[in-house]
Amino acid sequence: MSLFKARDWWSTVLGEKEEFDQGCLCVADVDNSGQDKIIVGSYMGYLRIFNPHPVKPGDEVQAEDLLLEVQLREPILQVEVGKFVSGTEGLHLAVLHCRRLCVYAVSETLGNVEHGNQYQIKLMYEHQLQRTACNMTYGPFGGVKGRDLICIQSMDGMLMLFEQESYAFGRFLPGFLLPGPLTYSSRTDSFITVSSSRQVESYKYQVLAFATDADGRQETVQQKLSSGKKLVVDWILNIGEQALDICIVSFNQAVSSVFVLGERSLFCLKDNGQIRFMKKLDYSPSCFIPYCSVKEGTINTLVGNHSKMLYVYQDITLKWATQLPHVPVSVKVANLQGLKGVIVTLSDSGHLQCSYLGTDPSLFQAPRVDSKEINYEEFNAEMKELQKIIKEATKTQDILPQSEKHRDLIVTAEVSPDLDVESQAIDSEIKAEVVPSVTVKVTMQSKVTAQKPYLAVCVQAPLAVTCDQFTFNDLDPGSSETVVLSVFLKGNFPPSELEGNCVFSCNTPTELNPEGIPKFAQCKFKLPLRLVCFPAQPSKSANHKLTIDTNKPPISFLTIFPDFADPSEDDQANALGFQFLSGSKITLLASKTSQRYRIQSDQLEDLWLITKELTLRLEEHFKKQNCKDFACTFSGSVPLQEYFELIDRHFELRLNAEKFQELLSERAIQFRAIERRLLTRFKDKTPAPLQHLDTLLEGTFREVIALADAAEENQANMFQAFTKLKSATHLVIMLIGLWQKLNADQVAIMEAAFLPLAEDTQELGWEETVDSAISFLLRTCLSKSSKEQALSLSSQLSMPKDTSRLKKNISLFCDRLAKGGRLSLSTETATQQATGVPGGCATIPESDLEERAVVPGSTAVFSHHKHTAKQKSNPAIYRNRHGNYLQEVHVMEVAVCERFV
Repeated sequence: MSLFKARDWWSTVLGEKEEFDQGCLCVADVDNSGQDKIIVGSYMGYLRIFNPHPVKPGDEVQAEDLLLEVQLREPILQVEVGKFVSGTEGLHLAVLHCRRLCVYAVSETLGNVEHGNQYQIKLMYEHQLQRTACNMTYGPFGGVKGRDLICIQSMDGMLMLFEQESYAFGRFLPGFLLPGPLTYSSRTDSFITVSSSRQVESYKYQVLAFATDADGRQETVQQKLSSGKKLVVDWILNIGEQALDICIVSFNQAVSSVFVLGERSLFCLKDNGQIRFMKKLDYSPSCFIPYCSVKEGTINTLVGNHSKMLYVYQDITLKWATQLPHVPVSVKVANLQGLKGVIVTLSDSGHLQCSYLGTDPSLFQAPRVDSKEINYEEFNAEMKELQKIIKEATKTQDILPQSEKHRDLIVTAEVSPDLDVESQAIDSEIKAEVVPSVTVKVTMQSKVTAQKPYLAVCVQAPLAVTCDQFTFNDLDPGSSETVVLSVFLKGNFPPSELEGNCVFSCNTPTELNPEGIPKFAQCKFKLPLRLVCFPAQPSKSANHKLTIDTNKPPISFLTIFPDFADPSEDDQANALGFQFLSGSKITLLASKTSQRYRIQSDQLEDLWLITKELTLRLEEHFKKQNCKDFACTFSGSVPLQEYFELIDRHFELRLNAEKFQELLSERAIQFRAIERRLLTRFKDKTPAPLQHLDTLLEGTFREVIALADAAEENQANMFQAFTKLKSATHLVIMLIGLWQKLNADQVAIMEAAFLPLAEDTQELGWEETVDSAISFLLRTCLSKSSKEQALSLSSQLSMPKDTSRLKKNISLFCDRLAKGGRLSLSTETATQQATGVPGGCATIPESDLEERAVVPGSTAVFSHHKHTAKQKSNPAIYRNRHGNYLQEVHVMEVAVCERFV
């Protein structure tokens, strides 16, 4: 923001609810009186001509400043002043409408009364346009003397040229899609525009004149060969962005430049299309105008932007910046009432202002200060008091607790303990008679004025809410709002988490910022397990089994699962069954003789929610009994092989998605090629056989539809596979944490490494992200030597060819943890790495197993073992690590099963 504001010389607001754009402003001597006038046209059809006079601050604009106001009943796209009437070199006004071009003469009639002179316009001629106009330019086309010709660009890319009262010819621009800014260069006698291909293109007038007539497309082949030739572009320059405006600057015969204002750049080109200089802009411009500079060889440019700023550049050097009261859509430089260099700006809502740069001289004189003696002791005491206040205010430890104690926004979510009596599920994919839903009550409180309050409620798919966005009226201080919504399971598979998040945002106004400062508050809520599953009969057999060890006697399921267990059935005290709404079953068993719990199911990912719920309810149960030493552990083998199968399934679907994308692209190219051939055949005046092109088009269309359906189905399967993969990943993280007794910080590091993405896309997938994170951990806190730390990681993530590297890194990660590695991202670890000691790995024992390659298919390697001397003395375990050891694990599982029975 500039320290200086544009000095208001004259300003007014045009009409009510009128719209204006770039071509609606023109400054010229339209009445041939020798003084500049301001001509403004609006999209409502009003034409106004002003002759501003300076007014004092606070005074209103005089009525005499408005010379003429007339409604033309059609939207005015552009106004220009030039020598448009034959037989005279006087200036006339050209007004461009959508389907009409009108040329008027503006004249002054001397008044006989005190009201002053009167202005009126007279229609000299008009042209009815056959095509919808976009913009126009004018100039001495072809080097004519004493008159200006007009060129209009239509919305479909046709240049229509008018030699004053008569229509000359029309030409279509090659490769046209959308119209761009258009201007004429008298020095090179060429038209310059910017196409939708983001290229500056120049066309010679002579080439346009001798090219094939755009209106004569019905002539014979002989006439085509003899009367015209193809329209060829003179030069092309690719600027890489859309252009907002083009101006030709030729203040003398030696210098001629083409200025192009892009979306983020300002270009200055030579006559032949070479770049003279360019300026990258760090803002979004809205309009510009070059004008003559006082320094020889340079050009000044005024550039307005959407932040209400006006910048003055001398070539590429910023010379001045000033603040405007509005966003300009058009800017001009005028000489008004003998004052040169007046800046005229127009906004899209009709704010017209004449201003100048600089500052007003201050006439204020400081009063004389009475001299008196200075009391240094009093000043020193005041200085100490101020320093004490500053020191107290800048204490870091006082900032965060204060914001926590005095929170301005509070949002809370209360989940109903019971399911809804009448289900609120909408469009659920579950094939069941009743899909359960639960009510969530969200309350928002504001201690300050909250403008534009907004609430968003998010749950992870396949969960869904009845309404996820809420808007409210402004909240007064101390007020609150409450909304009620329902959560239900929409997809036909279990979610990876039973949690939701509420985000409340608003703007709080302050003295310095009345529009408000953005603030937000959020809270999380936990959903009940009954929302996704219901009680079922326990199953004796299952493909996947997990055993959780505790240090306390087993608790009856009637106590910790009262919402699932039936008190009348005694057998549910130690065995409890769950069935997800998707159909899969999970069984929970409690040992009668040991302090163990078993969870078993046919699918690995289905174990996660029940295992998490079991540990949470056990912790809550013992916490109520004031038992602080309760702990859960895991001593079995981490199911990496089954986990790798889920990874391979997800990666296979990602590969299928790439194949579908390639096939769709090929079929789409084929479809467009057949369409072009058919259109060529249909446009031909002599009918020709289609040669089965219509049949080929229909077959290609069916292939495109079938491929799109298959890609959509694959996308749904990939999302379901990613949800299952997240559930299995949560389970693996939990088991590793219980196995190695990791603390909360170390578990958080694992979650950041294994669960970095909330959504999976083709551009950034789960496999490459997790592989990069685990590789970083293996080279830092889990590294064996300084050689591994010296290896650099790739800075770019791309989809791998297969998952072998990822599975190897996961296996190595578990192996390093099993041998004493610690997860840490602290500076202490970095210091150990700098001294050559592997960070966090000092306790890893040296053995022949360290260098042994890890087989991804072996899950027994990562069992929780303490390498005691007794175990090392038994060579049978380590000699056949992938054979006999698996057999021993199977024997141990059979023994555990017998204990549960």
